[in-house]
Amino acid sequence: MGEIRNKVEYSGELILADGISIPCYVLADGRRVLSGRKMQMALKIVDSNATGTKLPAFLSNSSIKPFIINEKDPAHFEPLECYLGKQKINGYEATVLTDICKSILDARRSGLKLTERQEIVATQCEILLSAIAKVGIIALVDEATGYQYDRERDELQKILRAYISEELLPWQKRFPDIFYKELFRLNGWDYTVNGIKKRPGVIGKWTNRLVYEELPHGVLDALKQKTPKSVAGNKLARYHQSLTPDVGEPNLSAQINKIVTLFKLSDNMRELWYNFKRLKEREAGELTLPFTFDEEGHTKEN
Repeated sequence: MGEIRNKVEYSGELILADGISIPCYVLADGRRVLSGRKMQMALKIVDSNATGTKLPAFLSNSSIKPFIINEKDPAHFEPLECYLGKQKINGYEATVLTDICKSILDARRSGLKLTERQEIVATQCEILLSAIAKVGIIALVDEATGYQYDRERDELQKILRAYISEELLPWQKRFPDIFYKELFRLNGWDYTVNGIKKRPGVIGKWTNRLVYEELPHGVLDALKQKTPKSVAGNKLARYHQSLTPDVGEPNLSAQINKIVTLFKLSDNMRELWYNFKRLKEREAGELTLPFTFDEEGHTKEN
């Protein structure tokens, strides 16, 4: 017997507001799904005592269909057949609920004359969106099904499989000369043969902080574990030799190019860190300073 299609891995009950609950599921491929029958009841497309499925007909209504579909693929709104063991469940991807709510409210705001039932649905859409707005439908489903506890581990494993190669790849030059030339310039170091031979150990710290730590969370730790070491503890290969050629290496190159651009915009390492910090604050939040600088803005070795 073949593998079950759209197999449910996690299930739960999504409580959106007083008296509004929808069975929800996480499929083996990570899609979040809501029960179609309960979703149409939550939207009040049908009354609580009604039988049958009216949601497809409601979505295909000629007056509101343009607002529902808009720029989305019509297949997004098609029902899914899922299986919880041998039990068949007719459902919809969870984001369909928010898409429907937003579309119905857009239709009402446009001045479209709604039917009595459509007005009831529009009022219910306001209630549902209010309940969903704070954290989002995906997070609500993950919490309701318990998937939130396994999600981070599962998604980390997917990232690591994409980034980390099974075999150690042959060494190839990944960091261009300009990366180190600029790093030496910003620190006031001598970029000559003798200067490079005396390359300070802090360069590795800067490389990790500016490049490898900016790859997805967990990748650098995995690279540290995978990179072979001598008995004395010295690395026998470079971190980038363990990156996959299709995902890991292109993302490494993109991050290096981003940092080289910041290097060129800066006069010293203190200014570089300020520029880097500003960029990160826009993306995430404040950063602590892992380095100290002298009066000229060069890195001070501890």
